[in-house]
Amino acid sequence: MSGSADGATTLAPIVATGVGDLPAAYAGGQVATGSRVGMLGNKDLMETPFNTVSYTEEYIQNREAQDVGAVIGATDPSVFVPNKRNIYETYFIRGFNSSVDDATFAGLVGMAPNMRGSTEFVERVEVLKGPAAFLYGMPPGGTVGGSVALVPKRADDEPLTRLTTTYASDSLWGTHVDLGRRFGDENEWGVRLNGVLRGGDTAVDNETDQVVLGSAALDWRGENARFSFDYYKQKEDMDGVNYFGLSGLGSAVTVLPEPRTGDHSLAAPWSYTTNETEAFVLRGEVDLTDAITAYAAWGWRFGGYDALITQNTLLNNAGDISVTGLRSARDGRQDSGEVGLRGDFATGEIKHEWNVAATRFSKHNVFKDRRYANLTLTNYYNLNFGQAPDLTSYNAMGPTTSEDQELSSVAVSDTMSFFEDQLQLTFGLRYQKVESANRNLVTGALTSSYDSSRVTPAIAALYRANESLSFYANYIEGLSQGATAPLTAKNSGEALAPYQTKQVEVGTKWDLGDFTTTLSLFQIEKPSAYTDPVTNVFGTYGEQRNRGVELNVFGEVRSGLRLLGGVSYTEAEVTKSLNGLQDGKTAVGVPAVMAKLGLEYDVPSVEGLTLSGNINHVGKRYINGDNTLSLPAFTTLDLGARHTFDVDGKPLVVRASIQNVTNEAYWGGNSLAGGFGAPRTYLLSASVDF
Repeated sequence: MSGSADGATTLAPIVATGVGDLPAAYAGGQVATGSRVGMLGNKDLMETPFNTVSYTEEYIQNREAQDVGAVIGATDPSVFVPNKRNIYETYFIRGFNSSVDDATFAGLVGMAPNMRGSTEFVERVEVLKGPAAFLYGMPPGGTVGGSVALVPKRADDEPLTRLTTTYASDSLWGTHVDLGRRFGDENEWGVRLNGVLRGGDTAVDNETDQVVLGSAALDWRGENARFSFDYYKQKEDMDGVNYFGLSGLGSAVTVLPEPRTGDHSLAAPWSYTTNETEAFVLRGEVDLTDAITAYAAWGWRFGGYDALITQNTLLNNAGDISVTGLRSARDGRQDSGEVGLRGDFATGEIKHEWNVAATRFSKHNVFKDRRYANLTLTNYYNLNFGQAPDLTSYNAMGPTTSEDQELSSVAVSDTMSFFEDQLQLTFGLRYQKVESANRNLVTGALTSSYDSSRVTPAIAALYRANESLSFYANYIEGLSQGATAPLTAKNSGEALAPYQTKQVEVGTKWDLGDFTTTLSLFQIEKPSAYTDPVTNVFGTYGEQRNRGVELNVFGEVRSGLRLLGGVSYTEAEVTKSLNGLQDGKTAVGVPAVMAKLGLEYDVPSVEGLTLSGNINHVGKRYINGDNTLSLPAFTTLDLGARHTFDVDGKPLVVRASIQNVTNEAYWGGNSLAGGFGAPRTYLLSASVDF
């Protein structure tokens, strides 16, 4: 969508990207005019009955974002990223936990990079807020707050040879090469190659990061068929980095210590992690007729991690900390695929867009774990993690456990359009089957198994009052694997049916041509399980209900002035709990208020110069169920500038920014986990096209 000279709103062009074209960028270039909405395909923002946002390659580059959290957490008031540069990238959407492991890559779940998602080889990072089991199928980790999709880069019609060098304090240097070419009489063949080398000391004391990434994207686009192949391999080595931070509280803790600035660390100097991913994805679609298209995709992902980290428990108000060492390694394989038919037809004046799809996901992981309980005792105000644990016995061990999971589903949808597309109704069902098994490889015993299924419905409506105003509503569910009753329960070993998380949402979208505002109200109910103390039966008795309102803005207020951000209010309430002890309490880790705003200003007096700023406010978060302890609110400010030069007809872009300008000290986690917030960090990059 874009504004014309007479103020009318017109649809923006589609950008060719191989298999499945992408909607073009909106005014200002930071977000796209639409995104892929699971099995509904690519949809224009104004015709999508859900709250979605699609961040462009231009935004990712200008933000100097090197991981997924840095993209989706900077300006979206629905997304809270508790940890920066963590060994396991997690984020909260609408108050519920998610991770990069549940993100899709090239349209397939489970194919995104292991544990941490790099951005240098993706064209778009798309977010759909709320549960989405019908649209994407059940994610392996059971994410219900929202879905994140990584869209791989494709070669454009114009040749590309780009070199980018990066620097981040204290001495984290990097090089990124991006090459794109199309071949053939009609540019039907495309090749896009990306390579990254990055390494050095971060802004956190005793922390280093090393990244090696290579990717290749091939595509062919014909008149009636389109095919693509994506490959990437990524390895990241991180030293002095932790996941848990302060992860537990002793009963004697009644007051939390003040946070330190982010250059301090709660990780042992000897801690480390290495994670590797190698993935292949094949995708194709063929137009069988003018009205019917067949499509299929399959992907393989290999890799795992190798880590030595600590789990730290705060014991008392004096700051004493009990340190437990964790030595863990995982290796495995994941397969993911889909096949389907989509098309359209009309019954009288009613148009139908239909889709029938089947998906399958499987994973097999082998773990080698050992816990070093009470490794040492230290103090928050004088940290000393001592020596690393003796790993001799660990090195002599074999694998300890294995994990197998298989998810399969069949789904059908129909979007009906009435009154010349002014009213759209979408109906859908997905039958989801979940199978899993965990085994103790030391004893050979099967420790747990699971086999269950559930039907997940969805219904959505969208009404276009005019070209610039849409109203929408939806009911959609999320699925998470149900728990297995513990040995102490009367129904020991019983596998509960998959948890159904239910969302009701209404909203409106107002497109002013170059500037858009969206407003959403939602309610999400997520169940939980525990053992009834009266009957001793384990069941799905608990529930958390998140109710919220979100206001988002993006685009150009006027030529050269761009805004991207919003504000959200979320009431996260425990509505059902064990013995009702926490009924009515605020759920752990969910800030009631988040407000974020990114601004860019093109300086008229200096051609090519853009100034930028980003403010991020996160409200108070409770860290225990009885709401007696909380993490205080915090606000951070980022400032930056970039200058575009013309060098022999080729662009050279220099970017510089300071994140957390005031070096605000804050707890970064949704609970204590994750430790301190990000420190003041200086970023510098230069991109040149040859």
